Amino acid sequence: MRLYLLSSLTVVLASQSLVGQSAIPLTAFSQSLEALAARVDPAVVQIVSTGYGRGDESQRGSASLLTRQRSTGSGVILAADGYIVTNNHVIQGARKIEVRLAAGPGNTKEVVVPAKLVGADRQTDLAVIKIDRSGLPLLSFGDLKNVRVGQVVMAFGSPFGLAGSVSMGVISSTSRQVREDDSMTYLQTDAPINPGNSGGPLVDTEGRVIGINTFILTQSGGSEGLGFAIPSDVVRSVFSQIRKDGHVHRGQLGIVAQPITPEMAKALKLPQDSGAITADVLPGGPADRAGMKIDDIIVAVNGNEIKNARDLQSFIYSQALDSQVTLSVRRGGQNLSLTMKVIERTDDPQRFADMVDPEKNIIPQLGVLVIEVDEKVQAMLPGLRHSYGLVIAAESSDAPYSGESLRVGDVIYQVNQVPAVTIRAVTSTLATLKSGDPVTIQVERDGGLMYVTLELE
Repeated sequence: MRLYLLSSLTVVLASQSLVGQSAIPLTAFSQSLEALAARVDPAVVQIVSTGYGRGDESQRGSASLLTRQRSTGSGVILAADGYIVTNNHVIQGARKIEVRLAAGPGNTKEVVVPAKLVGADRQTDLAVIKIDRSGLPLLSFGDLKNVRVGQVVMAFGSPFGLAGSVSMGVISSTSRQVREDDSMTYLQTDAPINPGNSGGPLVDTEGRVIGINTFILTQSGGSEGLGFAIPSDVVRSVFSQIRKDGHVHRGQLGIVAQPITPEMAKALKLPQDSGAITADVLPGGPADRAGMKIDDIIVAVNGNEIKNARDLQSFIYSQALDSQVTLSVRRGGQNLSLTMKVIERTDDPQRFADMVDPEKNIIPQLGVLVIEVDEKVQAMLPGLRHSYGLVIAAESSDAPYSGESLRVGDVIYQVNQVPAVTIRAVTSTLATLKSGDPVTIQVERDGGLMYVTLELE
């Protein structure tokens, strides 16, 4: 007992002696966080959107294609003339978008202004909107190469609609793949993130954007220390492309990379049982012209280690078209350095999903969203059989018909022999039919013409 009392007294005395020493560093730390929050907060906005969105995939019936939605999220100003980045799911299907600017020196109270959608990218879940303002406070991007596990970060946004909120934590992982089939990798943080934080910035201690808060993994519905943000290099690339062209160009190198498994390594007598291997090289593509071969092991890209095939794909997503990349590869006992150019993917049917309006581009009888073929679409799909038609950009999770299936990427040319010149022409034709009536649709699929026969429900 005496030993316990003596130890306790020693601890108390030691703690008292440290109070004066620790007060100044703690105060300085607190003040630095206060200054950081004051600097970042004016560039963070609350976004309120109303409109229509695709229903949950668990729903049944044709009504699952579109549902009335009101969404509240966050965004960050990245250009003084009013360009704001947010998550696509915050504004998806919106007919009306409003941005609430934080109160500042020039504003005695919160200001609400209308915004327009510049473009969106579903694959990365990012969108760019614009407000008619100038001279706005903005944030710059941080360098993802300098982000480390354990680094202190702060998350800004409007959790549960509470604008101007900030939370603090650390980086838990710099490259987290949430699902095995997901090509995206995320920053993981334990900074409390909740619904409404989506689209807000994750910043470093210099106030630079290192990620855009996107989603959480939770069992309770609230923050459990598993928050995920889109890395700044991906955000920078998507933001610049949408701001310039209104949509994102998908890049490729002309190779198919696969993860190396222990079984594959044993069968192919590879020098390592993990990493990424070149399964195919597109003839005449950038990698082929650079001298890349099937079975080359990809070690690094632009000096960044490639641990698996997903790492390479994620890196290419962040690169601008025509940019030069250097792959470090291992071929037998040789270590090679091959430089090639990023080119645009022309075979990605999902690229049209970001160009449609869920209200204007719907054919409800077929449960699809389509885009009319014009000069712009023809340039994106060279070699189409006709100069008219409707490209299927998205489809319902539960099609309102039976029989053969339509696919994303199909180009509709005729519906029961009526030319599909406009969306209205097709919806008018289908409106004359009743449940159970057969419909034969002429489509172009994979470069060939075919008929798809179905029955309306």
